[in-house]
Amino acid sequence: MDFMQMVRPLEIWLRTFVLSEWTFYQLGIIAAGYVFASFVASRTEPAMESRARRIKGNPDLLRVIIAFMRRLKWLFLTLWLWLASVILKQGTWPSQRWLIATALSLAAAWFIISVLTKIIRNPTLSRLVAMVSWGYLAVYATGLDGPILSALDAAAVNLGVMRLSLLIVLKAVVLTVALIWVAVLVGNVLAHWVQRSGDLSPSFKVLISKVIKIALIMIAGAIALSATGIDLTALTVFSGAVGVGVGFGLQKVVSNFISGIIILLDKSIKPGDTITLGETFGSIRDLRARFVSVITRDGKEYLIPNEDFISQQVVNWSFSSDYVRIDADFGTSYDSDPHEVVRIAVETASAVPRVVNDYNAPVCWMTAFGASSLDFRLRFWISDPANGLTNVRGQVLMALWDSFKEAGVSIPFPHREIIMKTPVEIQRPPRG
Repeated sequence: MDFMQMVRPLEIWLRTFVLSEWTFYQLGIIAAGYVFASFVASRTEPAMESRARRIKGNPDLLRVIIAFMRRLKWLFLTLWLWLASVILKQGTWPSQRWLIATALSLAAAWFIISVLTKIIRNPTLSRLVAMVSWGYLAVYATGLDGPILSALDAAAVNLGVMRLSLLIVLKAVVLTVALIWVAVLVGNVLAHWVQRSGDLSPSFKVLISKVIKIALIMIAGAIALSATGIDLTALTVFSGAVGVGVGFGLQKVVSNFISGIIILLDKSIKPGDTITLGETFGSIRDLRARFVSVITRDGKEYLIPNEDFISQQVVNWSFSSDYVRIDADFGTSYDSDPHEVVRIAVETASAVPRVVNDYNAPVCWMTAFGASSLDFRLRFWISDPANGLTNVRGQVLMALWDSFKEAGVSIPFPHREIIMKTPVEIQRPPRG
């Protein structure tokens, strides 16, 4: 009798939920939804893939689209099950739609978790997100989420008028990290769109990108704290004290950040400019919140603090114009005709590919009667200082050498004459 009393509830559950005709109806709806989702996804993915291939220079957006595109089947299945659940809810009991509700939860969870694990680049973080998400889903499915959440909420401390529990802390951490991650991802996508705009200057593009990212991160943090129920006004005094301490500790960081804002506003430098700061000569690769990335001709990348561009003298070779004048000094022998030398020098410099002739043509002037040569200065202009200055000067000097050699113009070298006041007798060593 005791055994029959134990089996009876199981039999009732099997007849009510498992062997009920509504269970087979739900299985049919789920199977039909899976076939429908697979069919629609097979037709939608090629179109999305062709559009995704057109995205250039925006890897974050492309990664999100690909993550969604590869899992469209589960998205369509989730929508199908949600619609079926809404329809069945109007005229059936919960026992007659439990299977669809369970399948809806599993399909939605699988879609969200699989997309997130593909969007996150870090493999370790991706696995951690998957484990935590599936762990919470398992707890929720077994009905243990209520007791666990109650236990976490019971572990609390009172900070004045504010009650701070372990549950609130976990919610704040999870929501803050998630929302800030989404804010950074959206900020990167919007920043790429801003960078592609042809109507804005490079400095203004960087400024807008930074403002968008900072604003999104601040909004995400405020939303996360408000969503967890933390009263932001209760943290005013505490945040003010912490802010003073952090301000003293991060004085240089704040100074560089403000200097970066000033640089972007006054447009003194921008990505692509060729600059000289101290002994560093190179082109600006990127403007960051704390530093400026400068790549030199030898491949080294210098991360120069923004404050140095405010407090030190900076030579911007391409601030208002890309044209740069270069001088090349040389000398010829006194036997050469200086008029002919000037003509040959100008024609030779004009033939070098990087030398500009339409802006300011090359000129050559005789500068002095030197100790052993006629001294000349050749001046020419280039429009691409980012490609180097020493190399184009060397190309011009090599071309001058070839032209002078062909024209018979000699380039002298210093002569030294030694006069012996006392005769010196030189004796040869004896043979043998």
